[in-house]
Amino acid sequence: MSQKQMIKVGMADLNTSKEPGILTTLGLGSCVGITLYDPIEKIGGLTHAMLPDSTQIRDNKNKAKFVDTGTLQLIDQMIKIGAKQHRLVAKLAGGAQMFAFQKSNDLMRIGERNVIAAKKILQELKIPILAEDTGLNYGRTIELHTENGVLLVKAIGKGVKEI
Repeated sequence: MSQKQMIKVGMADLNTSKEPGILTTLGLGSCVGITLYDPIEKIGGLTHAMLPDSTQIRDNKNKAKFVDTGTLQLIDQMIKIGAKQHRLVAKLAGGAQMFAFQKSNDLMRIGERNVIAAKKILQELKIPILAEDTGLNYGRTIELHTENGVLLVKAIGKGVKEI
């Protein structure tokens, strides 16, 4: 049995791995973790997106920072290592509302907007979302296991959830 390699993905970052790698990202608050998986080739991908839409920001060179461009870049990288787009499935985590605001200001609802943007682009790309653990008001750490596509979601005081 080969040693599983833990591959860390930072904020506004993305990465891919073939089996037996484990892709992980820490501290998903309002950011959304988008995981993609090709179950035949056992290739996983993870992006830790901070903002929903690259077209709304002037400084948008870092594609992984945004849901729209990060998802497309992740798919490109997965295809380069052998994944097929038509086989990809998705799981989402994060998108929390980390702070309570008195006014319902759209700009403050980054977490919810990130999740909506992720669902929109995945639907446009015809990538089914198999599971999600999103919203509420707490941060999450996730691990995508490439040998089986399982996504572990860990949250302080909430234990570990497998989706």
